[in-house]
Amino acid sequence: MQGFLHSFLAKNSFLASSGGPPSYPVLGCLISFYKNRRRLLDWYTDLLSESPRQTIVVRRLGARRTVVTANPANIEHILRTNFNNFPKGKPFTEILGDLLGCGIFNVDGELWSTQRKLASHEFSTKSLREFVMKTLQEEVDNRLVPLLESAMETEQVLDLQDVFRRFAFDSVCKVSLGYDPCCLDLSKPAPPLVKAFDTASEISAMRGMAPMFVVWKLKRALNVGSEKKLKEAIELVHGCVVVIIRNKKKALEETKAKSGAFAGVVGGEDLLSRLLSAGHEEEVVRDMVISFIMAGRDTTSSAMTWLFWLLSKHQNAEKMMVKEVESMLNHGRNGFDFETLKQMNCVKACICESMRLYPPVAWDSKHALNDDVLPDGTFVGKGDRVTYFPYGMGRMEALWGKDWFEFKPDRWFREPGGENGLLKPVSPFMFPVFQAGPRVCLGKEMAFIQMKYVVASIVKQFEIRAVNGDQAVFVPLLTGHMAGGLNVTVKRRELK
Repeated sequence: MQGFLHSFLAKNSFLASSGGPPSYPVLGCLISFYKNRRRLLDWYTDLLSESPRQTIVVRRLGARRTVVTANPANIEHILRTNFNNFPKGKPFTEILGDLLGCGIFNVDGELWSTQRKLASHEFSTKSLREFVMKTLQEEVDNRLVPLLESAMETEQVLDLQDVFRRFAFDSVCKVSLGYDPCCLDLSKPAPPLVKAFDTASEISAMRGMAPMFVVWKLKRALNVGSEKKLKEAIELVHGCVVVIIRNKKKALEETKAKSGAFAGVVGGEDLLSRLLSAGHEEEVVRDMVISFIMAGRDTTSSAMTWLFWLLSKHQNAEKMMVKEVESMLNHGRNGFDFETLKQMNCVKACICESMRLYPPVAWDSKHALNDDVLPDGTFVGKGDRVTYFPYGMGRMEALWGKDWFEFKPDRWFREPGGENGLLKPVSPFMFPVFQAGPRVCLGKEMAFIQMKYVVASIVKQFEIRAVNGDQAVFVPLLTGHMAGGLNVTVKRRELK
């Protein structure tokens, strides 16, 4: 009884002073949540800005008690210091379980640890890095650049967000599956697999933002409405991936029969070939590659979409990037190899600044295994949902200063203006766009290399100008995207 009373008082004393939304008996903040359902990101950001601890507690009917934080000390505690107490948890994995199954991004414990070790080994190999670079060069030189040249010559307005999503899907399918969906041919409709991924991602994300989870669970049980569409989309995704897996396995077995070993097949450098060669079961492989496709496709395309929108508005930053790219090419380099891309600090600063304001993943949640107290004094009860909030963190004056709302790549350099070209270290708990701690994104460096390659290849040849106007709407699904796309014109850049 005494323990229960202590827990009750701890929860409610913080709630009273947390600056959280107005709450009422039984309903909690359901009324406010519903009113702000179309602007949840900015609503949470406003509440966090008003909280002295950059932490709020949200209670509403039909949902777990939720702690939302933009406090770096809390985030370090959740993602590293007390990592084992904050798994994703069943409430989270239920939302994505139908789509991602037991893939690495949707599991905890031993299952996660085993997949993490396997994926970590594959991502660290030099051969995979070389395969990624080869894939990037082929996709950019043979598809992306010709597409942009065609738009320039015909004065066509392009939806750059759609282009980046198609480009990323082609690239990630080649790297993950050894399969080429040929999405960048805009004269053809997107393949069914792409549309099914989009539908499954969108409806799965809407599950997580539903005011009351019981609604989507009931619709799933009855197989009606959006849940019926989700089921059909997931069946298509799983079916397509399984066919690709079986074809790949057959090719590997035929090669083994000829040579006595798994080696030398076309596309054998991809992750799927590696996983099958290691003897993993079909369902495990399916779930892993679907997770890799989901992460690799939507995150980089989102980041690059918002970057080019911002560059269109801030052409001084664009000039700074072009100057860096020209400088590297003028030093006798014919193209962008891995080492050249690593040295593009100005391009990286612009990418980071864009992701600070428009992170590909706006928020992420864990669920407490046991009672805990965060560094700022916030009580977390067993089973509570704990959400860290990159979107809101990028808008905290306490973290980024009074000019947080400005797009300023300079803030990432050790010296103003980037005079010495050195980037300053920024805590991943202050800028957790790739998570941090044991679950930090394995593909982080690969993502930066891909984005640098694409961005540098575009800005050295073309001027991209948005025709959307000054306003763009950030929509937080599984990854953030721009409502209505990013319509742009393309012109030839005159290099000096």
